[in-house]
Amino acid sequence: MAEIRECVLVDGVRTPNGRAHKEKGWLRNQRPDELLSVVYEELFKRNPEVKPDDVEAVFCGSANQTGMQNDVARFAWLASGLPVNVPTNGIGQQCPSGMAAIEHAARAIMADEGDVYIASGVEDMMNVSMGMGMDFPPRLGNYWNPAELPMGANAEKMSEVLGITREDQELVAYHSHLRAKAARDAGKYADEIVPVMGIDDEGNETLIDKDQWIREDPSLEQMAGMRPAFKPEGIVTAATSSPLTVGACAALLMSRDKADELGMSYHVRYAGGVMHGYDPTMMGLSAYEAAKKLLERKGMNASDVDVFEVHEAFSVVTLACVRNLGIAENAPFDNVNLWGGALALGHPLGQSGARLPITLNNIMKNEVPDAKFGMTMMCGGFGNGNATLWEKVG
Repeated sequence: MAEIRECVLVDGVRTPNGRAHKEKGWLRNQRPDELLSVVYEELFKRNPEVKPDDVEAVFCGSANQTGMQNDVARFAWLASGLPVNVPTNGIGQQCPSGMAAIEHAARAIMADEGDVYIASGVEDMMNVSMGMGMDFPPRLGNYWNPAELPMGANAEKMSEVLGITREDQELVAYHSHLRAKAARDAGKYADEIVPVMGIDDEGNETLIDKDQWIREDPSLEQMAGMRPAFKPEGIVTAATSSPLTVGACAALLMSRDKADELGMSYHVRYAGGVMHGYDPTMMGLSAYEAAKKLLERKGMNASDVDVFEVHEAFSVVTLACVRNLGIAENAPFDNVNLWGGALALGHPLGQSGARLPITLNNIMKNEVPDAKFGMTMMCGGFGNGNATLWEKVG
């Protein structure tokens, strides 16, 4: 049997993240398939050594696969005028869908099923609203309280069960916006964001090259005065919840041998991934459980990982993960979400899981080049969790 091959992350790009709003969203004139076309085109433009025909398969994550996102994996590829012989595979795992796409591509490469794969993710939460067309099995009520399954109810339950205060949650949001703004202003996201023609606040067509949700002047005082978003006596607010967003991204993954043959540059290799199921009424802890299992399988501790990208579905999720792993107690975190997270950048459901490894790669390459290991962690609706580990190549 052949040796397991190395998979390297050669490149990754994304659109700016736009607000999912029909009057105010900067990307409201774009369909999800069109956003995928933008990132696919940019990948091939930036990597001319790789031709579309060289791609073994395209995996595309999307949480809500209905409406404009019904088989968006195939339709976006065909609508981009790309080779019909390249197969596509839509991946559904709720929020970690894009991360699952990365894992499937990496594992195919390591199993010697192909040399070149694209893993992508997209979500248009304006045209395909969260839960659109969803029909819950009535039998779920035999095992779980249906009132606790929605994401907001999850966040409130986690806050109460884990004793995570509103003030601590607001600190996470505050520093997420500060870091995202600083990273944007310093041009740190420029290498991964592909400008897209959109519409500005006045309705004029313009080139969008930055994320829409980042606040210019985050205020802890203002956050403290906000009303609870999900229950009258709750503590989770719009500020400590990731906002509804539109966006797409795509990563180019290759066998290390093929990348070397073509003279491609790369910084990290895929070192493993874990999907993990957890209590659907406490879905935020699924990310922690996935990361814990991955570390155990690798014989590692959280202290062995130099930098983390932890999904900010809600502030309480991020705090639960970092506290349980022993990484940190409160924001600002030393080695977590150095360029901000979904609370500031937005969370296009199927896109975020693929964005995290792309951003992590850029952070490991440009911000902390001496880092040996990086990890991404993602929770997902109804208890789907995911984590990936990346290692700097020698």
